[in-house]
Amino acid sequence: MKQDTLLIENKKARMRFTVLETFSAGIELSGAEAKSLRSKQGSLDGARVIVRGGEAYLVGMTIPPYQTGNTPVSYDPERTRRLLLTKKEIAEMSDIESMKGLTIVPIDVYNNRYIKVRVAIVRGKGKADRREDLKRQEAKKDIARALKRR
Repeated sequence: MKQDTLLIENKKARMRFTVLETFSAGIELSGAEAKSLRSKQGSLDGARVIVRGGEAYLVGMTIPPYQTGNTPVSYDPERTRRLLLTKKEIAEMSDIESMKGLTIVPIDVYNNRYIKVRVAIVRGKGKADRREDLKRQEAKKDIARALKRR
């Protein structure tokens, strides 16, 4: 069985949001975009998922051109990309998108024969929650340093 290869990660998403549920979705790409992602180029900063007309779309994801000299003039690195999900998952996301306080954001892009996106239903964290997380991380680092010195 082939292991999933992480291509791009949205590091800020886990810091800014509390993840409630995750989905795995295929993504509709051109050939040059797939090559660019396989070479680990791209960014998920500020990306989100919207549901319109019974389809889910990824908005705000940036995929730079694979070869800048060969790229067509009409290429848009931030174009809206369709997500490949089941009708049941799209209906669930549509209901969640209409709920106040919940957002759907991409967590990471990975490769397991096909390029896929892990999207999550999230709720924004407050400042106090973020500070607590930072304190917890610092405590773990301190413990690891103390154990290493022994």
